[in-house]
Amino acid sequence: MATAEGYLRRLTRRLTEDPEQQDVEVLSDEAATTGAQRAIDCRRGQEVTMVGTLRAVETNAKGCAGGVRAELFDGTDAVMLVWLGQRRIAGIESGRTLRVHGRLGKLENGTKAIYNPHYEIQK
Repeated sequence: MATAEGYLRRLTRRLTEDPEQQDVEVLSDEAATTGAQRAIDCRRGQEVTMVGTLRAVETNAKGCAGGVRAELFDGTDAVMLVWLGQRRIAGIESGRTLRVHGRLGKLENGTKAIYNPHYEIQK
């Protein structure tokens, strides 16, 4: 009987919990299991490795000198990935999961950013 109660409790939680919150938990857990750093803990100037999902991708973005910008979200914070001088990068599209490595900086507006990161497409 306890097993059925536990199952019903988990099912009820899944059905009533905000879907965005569920995604945040999944992303955060996934990043932790890969040994990547959490974006919220990273500071400017650090060399970092992160895993997250691309939420938005812009090509030829203003102020990006004809580059590509992509927002990576790992469940704790967002980091802007900026590839300078690129018009398009194959495989870099919304919904993709990436593992990125580079030095953390900031954009003019204070947003965390990694310029020209090394990346691996995970899914």
